[in-house]
Amino acid sequence: MSTEPEETRPTTGAAAYTHGYSAPVLDSHRHRTAANSASHLVPHLREGQRLLDIGSGAGTITADLARIVGPAHLVALEISEQAAAITRAELARQGLAEVEVRVGDAHRLPLADGEFDVVHLHQVLQHVADPVTVLAEARRVTRAGGLVSARDSDYEGFRWYPDSPGLERWHELYLRAARANGGTPDAGRHLLAWAHAAGFDEVTPSTSTTLHATAQSRAQWGGAWSQRILTPPLADQLREAGWVDDPELERISTAWQDWAAHPDGWFVLLHAEVLARA
Repeated sequence: MSTEPEETRPTTGAAAYTHGYSAPVLDSHRHRTAANSASHLVPHLREGQRLLDIGSGAGTITADLARIVGPAHLVALEISEQAAAITRAELARQGLAEVEVRVGDAHRLPLADGEFDVVHLHQVLQHVADPVTVLAEARRVTRAGGLVSARDSDYEGFRWYPDSPGLERWHELYLRAARANGGTPDAGRHLLAWAHAAGFDEVTPSTSTTLHATAQSRAQWGGAWSQRILTPPLADQLREAGWVDDPELERISTAWQDWAAHPDGWFVLLHAEVLARA
């Protein structure tokens, strides 16, 4: 349970997207693929299935899924035209412009009952105002016997080496900002409970990790966060809330660079998944 003061949390409206769509965020998210981010789902997919990808974002996972089921059978959904344009650009770059990209709210899907064989959500539920409602909507638009797949991180379960006061401060600030935005940064541990609350009876839970411990992966992960902590909307939120000033943000950025350069640097991300049968 969060210990943040209630005044830091919105009481109404949709959750804000803590990460935003800056270049460092998108560069990081473009490393996601179906192989490294949806391996729990891929064995259940086949050509011709109708698939809805909610929160398609940078579009790289979407593209991989489209190649499996067929571009004409996949619909991607994003919350805004800005986000949808990012997905469309990546799909076009990969020669998959046939994929339909729509704009809509996952809490109120503009789609018919039972329209899809599979619904996929990757790192979405941690950012929405009401995860159970989103899963219930995903269940509604999935045909009887179809699958809803969700994967989310558990930010409180992230671990790293060596110890770093700068990374500790980053962790504290990120959790605080995400909760203030109405999100659930430890969403992974809640997925099974949320799926049951959304009305699913047959749910298969699993976990996975992402490890950054090579020079290349440390440079990618640490380099991304050294910029993300300085970039809107997160940096602006932290400053405007009075939680941090520019010199401290610079120190946190430097801590990320120092971690990335450390030959023994190690950072593990904890994820959870559910496959829920409609």
